[in-house]
Amino acid sequence: MYSFDSRIRYSEVDSSAVLTIESLIDYFQDCSTFQTQDGPATMEYLREKGIAWVLNSWQIEIKRLPKLCEEVTIGTIPYTLKGPMGLRNFFMKTRDGEMLAVANSVWTLFDFVKGVPTRVTPEIIDAYPIEDKMEMDYKDRKIAIPEGNSRVAEEIVVRKHHLDTNNHVNNGQYIRMAMESLSDKDKNIVSLRAEYKKQALLGDVLYPVVVKSIMGDNIIYTVSLNDKNEESVCVVQFETN
Repeated sequence: MYSFDSRIRYSEVDSSAVLTIESLIDYFQDCSTFQTQDGPATMEYLREKGIAWVLNSWQIEIKRLPKLCEEVTIGTIPYTLKGPMGLRNFFMKTRDGEMLAVANSVWTLFDFVKGVPTRVTPEIIDAYPIEDKMEMDYKDRKIAIPEGNSRVAEEIVVRKHHLDTNNHVNNGQYIRMAMESLSDKDKNIVSLRAEYKKQALLGDVLYPVVVKSIMGDNIIYTVSLNDKNEESVCVVQFETN
């Protein structure tokens, strides 16, 4: 397990002084990046070999979002490294041990020179000690878009601030885009899933299609961020109560 401590900052909260979901995802991404940069398979090492980790899917379960100035611990647990695949959990908890959020993620190691997935190297295996995966209700990484009435939200042009160090749209930015496409922003999001299908680049235009459905007492919003050919680049599903 790799972890670091933090304190919820003013720049990370919403108008109610509660951590935003976007900032929660940033914490998770920072945690895995810190572990990577501690070596030996750093981002510089990966760049020299022309390889990089590509995120296939997120599943995040939110129990409670912390408030401004709360002290928290953010952690990640790699639990599978096999062939080109890497699977890891994430969590955020209070200093007292209250679990605030847990997540699962699926990654592929991709060779951008050859244009194909590639096997993990000994350095990568050394960088990510394997442990048992966390207890959570693991769901399929594939997200089916439900039938029903849909609406097309305002189109989004990919700008420089959306990009990461690989010059693709950052994983968390897709979720931000999907959230901004929701009309009922006052709903309490208790879980989300994201399935990444393609890479969007600078100047691309994304067209969000939103489908609202009901599951028990909860409302499900499924957002497909489509390209100009109406093909899905990323699908994000939010469960609210």
